Amino acid sequence: MYDIVIIGGGPAGATLARLIGNKYKVLLLERRTFQEPLYSGLQKCCGGLIAPDAQKMLASFGLGLPKSVILSPQMFSVRTIDNDNLIERYYQRHYVNIDREEFDKWLESLVPPTVDIINGSIYKSHEVHKDFVKIKFSKGNTNYEEKAKILVGADGAFSKVRRNSFPDKKAPRKYIAIQEWFDNSQNVNYYGAIFDSEITDFYSWIIPKEDILIVGSALLPNNDANKKFALLKSKLKDYGFELNKSIRKNSAYLLRPQAVKQIQIGSGRIALIGEAAGFISPSSAEGLSYAFKSALALSDALSQGFESWQDFYRKNTADLRRNIILKNLKSPFMYNRILRKIVMKSGLLSIDMNLKLPLL
Repeated sequence: MYDIVIIGGGPAGATLARLIGNKYKVLLLERRTFQEPLYSGLQKCCGGLIAPDAQKMLASFGLGLPKSVILSPQMFSVRTIDNDNLIERYYQRHYVNIDREEFDKWLESLVPPTVDIINGSIYKSHEVHKDFVKIKFSKGNTNYEEKAKILVGADGAFSKVRRNSFPDKKAPRKYIAIQEWFDNSQNVNYYGAIFDSEITDFYSWIIPKEDILIVGSALLPNNDANKKFALLKSKLKDYGFELNKSIRKNSAYLLRPQAVKQIQIGSGRIALIGEAAGFISPSSAEGLSYAFKSALALSDALSQGFESWQDFYRKNTADLRRNIILKNLKSPFMYNRILRKIVMKSGLLSIDMNLKLPLL
């Protein structure tokens, strides 16, 4: 029997496995194989940018990114397009541009060899017993069962562990993130954020990666999602973006917590981390820093004992919940049309893109 079984080997799950792998008997189950070609249809629907908060967490872990993970261009500005108010601004912000699949593959490579990792596995269900949890999963055409003292759900926004464990717990508001990758020969050296209420009440994005341009949007998960995404592409073409040769397209659910009561850290023998718990920014949908922080918080809580981990985990994640409250207070200035217009027209904190050297 394992001490801990972790479902999901993304940033949250792989980080937890790395932090506890030498202390407990751990099994990590991940549906991806991380074998070439990496982009096989199971990749994360993620823009692949490491924001400053996540950079700080990597620094606190003493980690530096390998060359294989980093992509060009490295961007220092956000081009903000407000289609509702017909305003554009540039804002200074540094994101580390990465290949998300290589990033997750690298994080898994940091997990100590004492951890059993089964890639290409699919979690099916679990049963909670008095002294253990029985986990059912498959790999290929074969079904397996394992037992653990603690089951950790690190399986993302549409967490099956969360749904199976807490079916009556209200989840954060759900969106569907759609991304399409295009062959790109344009000189795009910024991260683009598009606000357009005709498309979504959240936001859309453009991200350059080498000779690729990613177009994405967080959309309400209804029958109009694909139509709204097509409208986004049409409007971007009007801005001069060349979106002719599509390379691939993917989608995934995305959460947007609007109240801390929507956060579920788990109970008993079930723990949740990362987006499975609801830890993600409601203003920007940035999730890497929350994944790292919640994994660190749970690793510390587990070290206090398997019977008392929940109280310590709740205490350790208090700052994350406060952060989500603050991000919800910030959201109206980004997503309310009138407030956003006031902020953007003021030019506060924006970059003057027409700077000229003074005459000597």
